[in-house]
Amino acid sequence: MSLTTRVLLALIAGAIGGLLLAMWDPATATMSANAVQPIGRLWLSALQMTVVPLVVALVVIGVNTASNAAASGRTARKAMIVFVMLLSAAAAFAALVAPMLLSLLPRDDALVHRLRDATTPVEQTTPTTLADWFGSIIPANAIDAAAQSAMLPLVVFALFFGFALTRIDPERRTRMVDFLQTISDTMIVIVRWVLWAAPLGVFALVFAVCARVGAGMLSALGYYIALQCVLYLSVTLMLYLVAGFFGASPIRRFAVAILPAQVVAASTQSSLASLPAMIESARTRLGYPLSVTSLVLPMAVSLFRITSPIQYIGVAAFVAWIYGIDVSAAHVVAGAALAVVISLGSVGLPGQVSFMATNMPVVQSMGLPVEPLGILLAVDTIPDVFATLGNVTADLTATSVVAKDAPADEPGSLHIHIETVDAPRPRPG
Repeated sequence: MSLTTRVLLALIAGAIGGLLLAMWDPATATMSANAVQPIGRLWLSALQMTVVPLVVALVVIGVNTASNAAASGRTARKAMIVFVMLLSAAAAFAALVAPMLLSLLPRDDALVHRLRDATTPVEQTTPTTLADWFGSIIPANAIDAAAQSAMLPLVVFALFFGFALTRIDPERRTRMVDFLQTISDTMIVIVRWVLWAAPLGVFALVFAVCARVGAGMLSALGYYIALQCVLYLSVTLMLYLVAGFFGASPIRRFAVAILPAQVVAASTQSSLASLPAMIESARTRLGYPLSVTSLVLPMAVSLFRITSPIQYIGVAAFVAWIYGIDVSAAHVVAGAALAVVISLGSVGLPGQVSFMATNMPVVQSMGLPVEPLGILLAVDTIPDVFATLGNVTADLTATSVVAKDAPADEPGSLHIHIETVDAPRPRPG
């Protein structure tokens, strides 16, 4: 039985057990929740202890990987600019739209109060005004920022470190990147060990929540699934407009040509598995130059997942909504910026590892509790079909934008050479 299946079964069992106990005897349900909840918190703490070293390693590795890609030539540099612009636009869209959509949904005030009683939000390490925020994004002490889980200043330090690393001797740079890659791989191994106990942790968290707050939590999870699906589909539709106005093909031709790749994406839930279909759509159906297709699409699969910042911001917005916490504009800006940076370095992580390791920093940076992440992990596999669909559409959209001003292939160019840029391990989406 796969980990995803076991986690979903644990969620169902915890929800049913907590609801039945709450219906039978609320007092006993509260006592049971108090006894079980420390197990879930212990599981989350085990995941949190890997976040700081993993995020720093991923950001530095991501900067150097992007630098290597941009050094490949003008096409690669243009592709990186397109990737960053699309990721930033997606994060801004999610930051604006997610809270607005959630504000339209009914919320149980009793659920808010019970959740607040059961969970204490983390200390808000990001200043509450934009002026203070600009003054705090560069840490005076990077080690102190790491100790306080001040993720945005820590990531800024990692960015400086990563860019500075690109300016030193290549041999020493390679040794440092290998060292950080070793740290990243080691943290991933630890996270996998902890995720082995995910069914127990998710059961404890869901049981405690449902025993305390009742069926309101289940309806809230339905809202979360709907929110993520709507965000993914909305961005996917807007990508057609980007391709039509800034790309090399009209909207209708682009939409028809990429449909086979989208079908493969929806069926496999893997951008990497969809790469051959994307190449066929770009080369045969759209006629994009070989020099663009053979470089940009592998780069996109290796470095670019447009739904990543959407997921991070959507998760944070949902946690803020369900707890009734008002997030300041400074925290929203910090979370959106952090989501873009982390997304560039986390493409190759396995699914469950990626969800916990990348959502935790964004949620913490916005001063929100991380306890719901264990529950959301169990249900996030449902919107993943739409996430993969959006990622594949974004990959082809970026290729279309880069191909707009690219020179046509010379006659006789019939073969396709695919070169990946430090391609990480594949993961769903």
